[in-house]
Amino acid sequence: QVQLVESGGGLVQPGASLRLSCAASGRTLSSYFMAWFRQSPGHEREFVGSVTRSGFGKEYADSVKGRFTVSRDNDKKSVTLQMNSLKPEDTAVYFCAAYGGWGPGGRRAETYHNWGQGTQVTVSS
Repeated sequence: QVQLVESGGGLVQPGASLRLSCAASGRTLSSYFMAWFRQSPGHEREFVGSVTRSGFGKEYADSVKGRFTVSRDNDKKSVTLQMNSLKPEDTAVYFCAAYGGWGPGGRRAETYHNWGQGTQVTVSS
């Protein structure tokens, strides 16, 4: 099993940038397909972006494409989410998730077995 802890959330103004980090412990991070999800009150947890085990393959939700970047450092056991040009609709609790099964984890939250506790991101003027 891998344990995940997110950090870096906060309150920012529209147009600002924020960098979220996910620190992993336990099993080797390179064994896991990693993803970021977010959830706002009254809404289901939604896919934000993902990165393959090697770090070369990345996918993003249409709502964040071109603004957010997912990256990983397996040696440092960390995954980051760089968020630029933030909008009020990006306000949510952001979660780091790991999938240790065969192949990619995909975009469905139900697929992922390991989750962090989440970090709050609020975009408001």
